[in-house]
Order: sequence, then structure tokens, then C-alpha cells
Amino acid sequence: MRWNPDAYGPEIAAILALDGNGERLMALAEPRCVSEDARARIALAPVPETLRAGLYLYFGCWTDAHEAAQAIDTREGSYWHAIVHRQEPDAGNSAYWFGQVGSHPIYPELAQLANEPGLMPWNPRKFIEYCDRARREPGSELERRAHELQRLEWQLLFDYCAKGAGMRS
Repeated sequence: MRWNPDAYGPEIAAILALDGNGERLMALAEPRCVSEDARARIALAPVPETLRAGLYLYFGCWTDAHEAAQAIDTREGSYWHAIVHRQEPDAGNSAYWFGQVGSHPIYPELAQLANEPGLMPWNPRKFIEYCDRARREPGSELERRAHELQRLEWQLLFDYCAKGAGMRS
């Protein structure tokens, strides 16, 4: 997948430009909101709720991401909710929400991009365990890879939500 923040329109691109243009590595646990400016802009942005949840998650605004995801009664809302709880970290709650997601259309591409034997076909519950192990090994190759995979997952889900909202073709 080639990531292009401009594909989501100037408002979303401007928000993402506040920190990494959608390329930053997000916390694996206990995220902290990295930009109050982003939080304020996201709250006012005329975007679908699935994208709002994803933007809050990207900027580490955990409480906002949780509230937004919890209010979305779709498979994508459950997916954002699952990621939020994975980052909390609350593995059991995350696994519950991934159960609500079921099989998601981004899983095949995510598995292909991940190219991790233990995660193929893509298994979100295994990725919860993967992230838990990575958090216990700060500075390791495992932690670096978990960060990268989480970013890919975020990008794919964000893109999928944007397409579903008619914001990207």
C-alpha cells in the first residue's frame, strides 16, 4: 500500500500533517495525546465518525478514540475499539472487540504486508500477543516490527473507512 494523506482531502491532510502525515509510529501501550491542536481540529472536522475515531487513535488521544469508536455500531467501529483496547493495554477486551469484527476485508492485505509466519493468515488475537511481547522488549527488533505493523494496520483501516464513506475512490 502506498500511503498518501492528500487522498483524503485537504482537511484530513492538514490534520495528519501536524505529526507525521499518517506515518508516525503509534504507542503500543498507554498512548498519550501528542497534539492538543490535532484533538481540537479532529473534534470540529466534518468527517465520518469512523475516520474521527481513526484520527484520534493516530494522535494518541485514547479517551477520545475510545468514545468515538464505542459510538460506532459497525464492524469498523468494533475494529477501532479493539485497537484502542490493545493499546490500553487490555488484551481480553481487545480480543472481545476483534471477535465482534469477525473477518475483515483488510486482513488479506495486512497479512501480505506483515509477512510474519505467526500472523498469517492475519490473526488479530495473535497480534495482540505479539504487541504484548514487543512491549516487554523495548528497543528490540520485535518492538520495531510491532510498531510498523500497527501503523500499516491503521493505514489500511483508515483507507478502508475513507473508501466506505466515499472520501476516496
